[in-house]
Amino acid sequence: MDPRSSAQDVHRCDLCETAIVHSYCDFCHVNLCKPCIEVALDLENQLANLDGGYEKITTEISKQGEQWHREIDIIINRMKTEINEIKKKHIDVLQKHLDEIRQTQSLMKQTLQALKDIQESIEVFRTIEYRSEVKDLSRLPNMVQISLPKFIPKPIDHEKLYSLFGHLTPFSTHTKENTLSLDLQNTSVRELLDEPELVRTITTGQHQYLRSVTCLEKDKIWTSNGTDHIYCFTIDGFIVQTIKTKSGILSLEIAVDSSGNLLFVDGTSTVYQVKNGQTEELIIFQGWRPNKMCVTSTGDLLVTMHDDDETQCKVVRYSGSTEKQTIQFDDEGKPLYSKDGYIKHITENKNRDICVADYKAGAVVVVNQGGKLKWRYTGHPSVTKNKPFNPYGITSDSQSRILTADGNNRCIHILDQNGQFLRYIDNCDLDHPYGLCVDNDDNLFVCEFKSKGNIKKIKYLK
Repeated sequence: MDPRSSAQDVHRCDLCETAIVHSYCDFCHVNLCKPCIEVALDLENQLANLDGGYEKITTEISKQGEQWHREIDIIINRMKTEINEIKKKHIDVLQKHLDEIRQTQSLMKQTLQALKDIQESIEVFRTIEYRSEVKDLSRLPNMVQISLPKFIPKPIDHEKLYSLFGHLTPFSTHTKENTLSLDLQNTSVRELLDEPELVRTITTGQHQYLRSVTCLEKDKIWTSNGTDHIYCFTIDGFIVQTIKTKSGILSLEIAVDSSGNLLFVDGTSTVYQVKNGQTEELIIFQGWRPNKMCVTSTGDLLVTMHDDDETQCKVVRYSGSTEKQTIQFDDEGKPLYSKDGYIKHITENKNRDICVADYKAGAVVVVNQGGKLKWRYTGHPSVTKNKPFNPYGITSDSQSRILTADGNNRCIHILDQNGQFLRYIDNCDLDHPYGLCVDNDDNLFVCEFKSKGNIKKIKYLK
């Protein structure tokens, strides 16, 4: 006997054919369970909020347009100032030559008058003593022709302008097969705040050169300041744990694995794991030195490293101490990363992309999970952010947005998962931002490299 069609069975939902009926629609003559009613209500709410959502996008586009107009006005005014300065120099050159010609003309008139006076004079000695100045006056000033400066406008590349202006992501539809519980997939989107907010400044009391920060729990963070000690702080700035590097050499990078164990790299060729209070060697490298690292969503460890000669760089994926994947070259056999020992922070995005902040190359390099190059980001054109883009720390949030620290320009760049620039975080008085991490609530923690051990907690999502 089919339990769903048995006469002894209770009425089932006509939509999912599983759950017990909660309501009956007199208009449609359909039995519905509570989860299916919630699905319908959710869709109705989405439709009701549709106009407001699209209106907000239109407003954001208009704001971007206004910002572009302001930037263009700045460029135009700057060029006009340059033109006025060139014009002044042009006038000065012409005036100088005109004065020389007028001076020569005056001397000519004086000479002619002297000759006339001699001619009319009966004094012979004036004629005898006269010295001709014709030879001197025959050398007239050179003719000066100064061409006007030219404004050479560059052709307007409409497609490039469209790309630089912004990026519209297509709407995406997520469906999930209904089960008895009919759990709805969380499709909530957290938008960027109009103005990021500095929540608090955590004063660690450590000296400058704070390099790394990683979240342990909701209210605890690990930090590394380039000494042989690694500290765990509460968000109130109290030390709850201290780890000394086994080698006694300064710590270069820290991470927390999926079990909550601390991982760290010092100046040796080893990745260490602190487990149950004991420091153990997890990975030992031969001919290579680990640089930066991150733990992936699957528990793997991604490590950037360079060889001992600092002529090669690569990213290696480990499961425990077992090497699983090497990422070093693109499809044309060219190196993906700069070949040196400079820092290369790394993070895994929520879509499994692997993102490296290549300081020396001045680029964020992103490959997919298989190691295939997807895109490079080399900074965003800005009148105010005019120093070289050399990214330091890098992290990602629940929305697959990528955040990278720009120490030279004292700001954070926020990108979408396709490498499109979204905005800066430049209003929190950042002092050379370096290491970054995001907690489970999408709060951003920023190490300030040249402050006295400050870490800033910033809210940037609604």
